Amino acid sequence: MSNHLKNATSPYLLQHSGNPVYWYPWCEEAFERAREEDKPVFLSIGYSTCHWCHVMAHESFENEKTAGILNRYFISIKVDREERPDIDSVYMSVCQAFTGSGGWPMSIFMTWDKKPFLAGTYFPVRSQYGMPGFAELLGAVVNRWNSGREELLHPADQVIAQLKQPEPGHRNGDTEMLSEEAVQQFSRSFDSTFGGFGPAPKFPVPHNLLFLALYAGQKDRPDILGMVEKTLIQMRKGGIFDQVGYGFSRYSTDKYFLAPHFEKMLYDNALLIMAYASVYVITQKPLYLDTAEKTAQYALREMTAPGGGFYSAQDADSEGVEGKYYTFTTAEVTGLLGAERGKQFSDIYDITAGGNFEGVNIPNLLRSNDLNADFSDALSKLYDYRKTRSKLHLDDKVLLSWNSMMIAALSILYRASRNGRYLRAAVHAQKFIEENLREGLRLCTSWRDGKAAKNSFLDDYGYYVAALTELYHSTLDREYLDKAERLCREAVKRFADSTEGGFYLSDSDSTELFMNPKETYDGAIPSGNAVMTYNLVRLYQLTEKEEYRELAEKQIRFMSAQARDYPAGHCMFLLAKLMYDNPPEHIVIVLKNRSDLEVIKRRLPLLANVIVLPESREYPLVNDSTTFYVCKNHACYAPTNEGILGSFGTAV
Repeated sequence: MSNHLKNATSPYLLQHSGNPVYWYPWCEEAFERAREEDKPVFLSIGYSTCHWCHVMAHESFENEKTAGILNRYFISIKVDREERPDIDSVYMSVCQAFTGSGGWPMSIFMTWDKKPFLAGTYFPVRSQYGMPGFAELLGAVVNRWNSGREELLHPADQVIAQLKQPEPGHRNGDTEMLSEEAVQQFSRSFDSTFGGFGPAPKFPVPHNLLFLALYAGQKDRPDILGMVEKTLIQMRKGGIFDQVGYGFSRYSTDKYFLAPHFEKMLYDNALLIMAYASVYVITQKPLYLDTAEKTAQYALREMTAPGGGFYSAQDADSEGVEGKYYTFTTAEVTGLLGAERGKQFSDIYDITAGGNFEGVNIPNLLRSNDLNADFSDALSKLYDYRKTRSKLHLDDKVLLSWNSMMIAALSILYRASRNGRYLRAAVHAQKFIEENLREGLRLCTSWRDGKAAKNSFLDDYGYYVAALTELYHSTLDREYLDKAERLCREAVKRFADSTEGGFYLSDSDSTELFMNPKETYDGAIPSGNAVMTYNLVRLYQLTEKEEYRELAEKQIRFMSAQARDYPAGHCMFLLAKLMYDNPPEHIVIVLKNRSDLEVIKRRLPLLANVIVLPESREYPLVNDSTTFYVCKNHACYAPTNEGILGSFGTAV
C-alpha cells in the first residue's frame, strides 16, 4: 500500500507524500475503508509553513515504527487547513471543547462517520511537557477501541451536542455600548511601555487597530489613537518587521516585538498595510506610509505569482532551524559592509557579538532613536547575501480570500500614497482571480499548479466582495461595484440563515460534517460574518438600496448578540457598526469633463462613499463646472465646486 498524497496540489499534503504513513486526503474512500475494516480515523490538520507541524512530522510521521502503528490500526487523513477551512473550523471547535485550547498541528481521533472522540494539537515523540508520547497515545487508543469502545466514544456525542447548541439569540442589552466596552477592554490590556495588548506572545491583529483608529477619530479620543500609534511604531522598529527584506512575521514571541515566530503570512501583511496606510492618512506621519509601502514592496517582490496572484506564506524554518534565514552574526555584517560601515549599521540595528536571539542577531531598531538614517546600501547587500546563504520554503498556492485582502490593501495604499503601482498590482491580481478562481457566480477557494479547487466558502465571497468594493473606491469604475453586488447577493443566497440570522461557513443547505459553523469571532483574520456585515453596510451606503439596508440591520442585530460577551473579539464587526451609525460622506460627483475624474480620484477621502452620475434634473451642474453633492453627519449640504474634508482627514 502506498501513500495517497502524491497527486495532491496542496504544498502541505505534498510535504507528507513521502512519509511512510499511508495518508489519505479527505475523501469518502478513506472513511469507507475505516468502516469496512472497523478502524478509528486519525485526522491531522496543518499547513505548510507551520513550525510545529514540521516538528511532529519529523518526529512521528517520518518514523517507521510510529507509521507502522498508524498503518496497522488506523486510517490516517491529512488536511490543509487553508484549503478546507470548513473541516478546520469544525474540528478546531472540537479540539477546544476537549482541551480548552487549539492550534496546529491539530490531531483528531474519530469514527468512520466523522464523530470525534479525542483531540489535541502537537504530541511529542516521547512523553514530555506533561503530554503523552504520540506512539504511546496511539497504543492507548487502540486498546480502548478494542476493549472499551463504548466508554471511549462516550465523549463524542456529548461534545457534538454541545457544539450544535444554537447561537445566542437577540439578547437584551445595550448593544450601543459594545464599541465603548471593547475600547475599555483594550485600554486595560494595553502595554504602554512596549506597545501591543496583553502579555507575550503578541499578535499584530491589525483589524483591532483599524477599529480603534476609526473609533478615536469619531469620538475625538487622542488617547486611543495613541495606543494604536505606539503599537504600530513598536512593531515597525522590532524584529517582527523584517528590517532587511520588509514584511511582517506572524507574531512576536516576546513582549518587545523583538523575536518573532518567523513565518510570514499573506493575510497579516495585507491587513497591516491597511492599518499603517489608514493611520498615515489620519496623522500624515511618514513612518506609517513608509512601513505600508515597504510591506507592499515585500509582497510584490517575494509573494507575487506569474499572472498577478499572491502566494500564501513563507516558512519560519531554514535547513531545519527556525529563523536561520533572518539572523546575522557580527562577522557576517562586517564582512559584507566593511569595518566602518558595519559598525555604523550594527549600532543602529542592534547587532552585537553576543547576539540578541539565541547567540545571533535579529536586526531591529528598538534601541535606536534614529529611524531616518539611510542604510539602503547596507540593507540591499544583506538582502542579497541572505538569499544565497539559505532558502525559505514557499507555500505557493493562491488563496482567494487572502488574495482579496491584498487587493483591498493595495487599493487602500494607492489612495493613501497616490502611487499607481499599487493600483496596477491590485487590478492585476483581480484579473488573476477572474481568470483562475471564478466560474460565473461560483468562486474557488484555492489555485495551484494550474488547478483550482471546486469548493468555496463564506470567506471567499466576503473578502472578494470587499476587494471589489475597494477597487471601485480607487477607480470609480462601476464594473467593480456591479460585480461586488452580484457576488454579495450570491453569498446571501448560498450562506445566509434566513431564520436565525448570520451566515454559515459552508452552503446553508449542505455540509458533509456534523455541523455547519457560523464564525463570528475575529481571530488572526476577521470572521466571514464580520466581513459580510462590513460589505452590507458599505453597499447600502454606496447604492442606497433598501435590500442592503435590511440585510445590514439584520446582520448587525445578529452580530451584536454574538459580540455581547467579549466585544474586543469582534472588532471588524464593530468597525462596520461604527460606519453604519456614523456614515462617512456620501458624495455624488457630476462631471463637467471626464478628464476631471483622474484628478478627483487621487484626492477623495479614504472612507467616502462616492458615486459618479451624469448631469440630470436632480443633479445639475453648478456654475457649469464639475459639482459635488455631499451628505455627512445625517445632513446634506448645498452643491459645491469646492473641496471637501474627508473622514480620515484627506481633503478633496
